[in-house]
Amino acid sequence: MGKSREYVPEQMVAISRYQNYFPTLPEDIKTDIYDRMNELLVEEKEYLDEGNYEHMAQILTSIAMYEVLQQHGKSEEEAYKIVSEEMWAFLNPAPMQKMAKLKFFLPLMKKVVPAGFSKKSGTGWRYTWHKDDPKDEFHFECNECIYEKILKKRDLLKLGAMCCHADIINYGELPYTDFIRTKTLCQGGDYCDFHFVRHKTDAGDGWERTESI
Repeated sequence: MGKSREYVPEQMVAISRYQNYFPTLPEDIKTDIYDRMNELLVEEKEYLDEGNYEHMAQILTSIAMYEVLQQHGKSEEEAYKIVSEEMWAFLNPAPMQKMAKLKFFLPLMKKVVPAGFSKKSGTGWRYTWHKDDPKDEFHFECNECIYEKILKKRDLLKLGAMCCHADIINYGELPYTDFIRTKTLCQGGDYCDFHFVRHKTDAGDGWERTESI
């Protein structure tokens, strides 16, 4: 594993969705977050492979920040509000929205998403891909997820649901494309569904966006 991908807290926080918020914290809180992440790295060592690096950066930073903020006087509700809102604020759906304006968006997604998920999913993940979708649809399921595996045993599935909501932020307002989700593993479902439906105008002179479901 290259130096830039080492499982050390400082590097993981630096590529997490908290990379802008973390530097604003007092030094003692930063230190305690790093210390808690080191403990979590030992506890969750089975998932520390190259494919899971970015996911583990999100999961372990979220857990440590959520717990340490409470240790430093925040209520559970306050800690969750900070962790969730800072994570969501970091997201930028604009590039995906821009790409969705292109007519070859869905064919591109059908190629890029399975390849990307395969590369960035290590131990503990399982997907079902559907290759027989019509040209205006793309759907797949996540059947096993390390967010659910790690957070459920800690009674912290609300942090998993928080991460699931990132999909709604990223995909929920795509031009001309509905992102349909009915359930996720972290919200008690038997899988996470991803369903993209593309729309054309009746006149056939472009794309027409419908409301996301």
